[in-house]
Amino acid sequence: MLTRLSIRDVVLIEALDLDFGTGLGVLTGETGAGKSILLDALGLALGDRADSGLVRQGCVQASVSASFDPPPAARILLSQSDIAAEPGEELIVRRTVKADGGSRAFVNDQPVSAALLRELGGLLVEIHGQHDDRGLINPRGHRALLDAFARSDTVEIARLWAAKVAADAAIDSARAAIEEAERDRDWLSHSVAELRSFAAEPGEEEALAERRATMQRGARIAEDVEAVRLLVEPGEAGLSKLRQAARILERIASGQPQLEDALASLDRAIIEGSMAEQRLVEAAAALAFSPADAAERLSAHRTEAAVRLDKAVANELAPLRLEAALFRTVVQSLGEGQWGPTGRDRVEFEIATNPGAPFAPLTKIASGGELSRFILALKVALAQSGGAATMIFDEIDRGVGGAVASAIGERLARLADSAQLLVVTHSPQVAARGDTHFLIAKSSDGTVTRTSVGALDDVARREEIARMLSGADVTDEARAQAGRLLEVA
Repeated sequence: MLTRLSIRDVVLIEALDLDFGTGLGVLTGETGAGKSILLDALGLALGDRADSGLVRQGCVQASVSASFDPPPAARILLSQSDIAAEPGEELIVRRTVKADGGSRAFVNDQPVSAALLRELGGLLVEIHGQHDDRGLINPRGHRALLDAFARSDTVEIARLWAAKVAADAAIDSARAAIEEAERDRDWLSHSVAELRSFAAEPGEEEALAERRATMQRGARIAEDVEAVRLLVEPGEAGLSKLRQAARILERIASGQPQLEDALASLDRAIIEGSMAEQRLVEAAAALAFSPADAAERLSAHRTEAAVRLDKAVANELAPLRLEAALFRTVVQSLGEGQWGPTGRDRVEFEIATNPGAPFAPLTKIASGGELSRFILALKVALAQSGGAATMIFDEIDRGVGGAVASAIGERLARLADSAQLLVVTHSPQVAARGDTHFLIAKSSDGTVTRTSVGALDDVARREEIARMLSGADVTDEARAQAGRLLEVA
């Protein structure tokens, strides 16, 4: 949850400190008062691109800091990045940008990269608007949203994927060991051939005597040596034949150095081959399950949940003046080469704004106002599935009024029961639903223009809602209507 926002020298904001609470906070103000500046400043703190144009004219740098009571996912990310974030401890993100270019980012006063800040920002705040690329319109997050809605057991599929990867690695290792044993066999064949062509050098009487004794044993030993050669020569020889060769050599090698060396080499090859054989057995056991079974079950679970999600979103569209639109969740099986720890599916949300029109991704079809209302419908449907602790909706009520604006306000208030919501709005029906109300105003002394933001008390809030109802000239009738909206809310 966002607890505090401090802004210094950002465009028209000279100095601003805002405290936020739980529930629904609404931000209102006349067109051009600077609502976009406030969101740009918060976006800077959350990792958006650092634009030197944000620096207030005449200032060296702009700075924004935001304090949060962070969700567990944010603490996990920080711990993985070696940044201390103890449970119950406030999290402070800070960003500075210089007028001549360059920026720096900090989390709890520790320097961090803009990439980490952006990743962290996505866990802290969801900003929903027509230009947002990190919220629900990004297809990369749709599978996780569907799994959260479906209560899918993605931990088990990730475990099985890790087991498959380990088994594949074991197979590769075993194959490498077999190839090494084959190379040893080739070397042994060569060694035996050398033994057969061995010739004693002059003067080696002992060797000649040994050779003479060997020749006397004649045919039997020659047959044994030939049998060994046949067992280890290239071709169909394998581990079993290496063992046979070793048994023969054990009988005849005693006292003969060349044969003893050959036997030792055979023993090494047998040991390596046996290890390879054992690894193959272990790999086969690890792969006793079909890697596709669990993925198939998860796919079926996702497909069933997609139908329920589509129905839940459809129930929200008509009250938001999107009754002609259609929403669907596409669950598509990927090729085996694209499988991973989240299964084998690609998930994407698509819409068709009119009957008979083709379905397409959210950003390809919806206008700014429609997109915001689609996102609201989807967030209401996903309300119990979790998400960032703070959500911001930028002018979600653009182009609507009356009953539709009331429906938007009612749904925002419902969402605010489970998360902190901040809404930039031009609708009095939405503003009346807020638990807190901030007024954004622009003032000028003739030489310097400033934007300010302040929390309204009950009297000032009623006056602001009346202004939103009637325009610049606030009437008693508008004040009365504002009072009725606040009572109903």
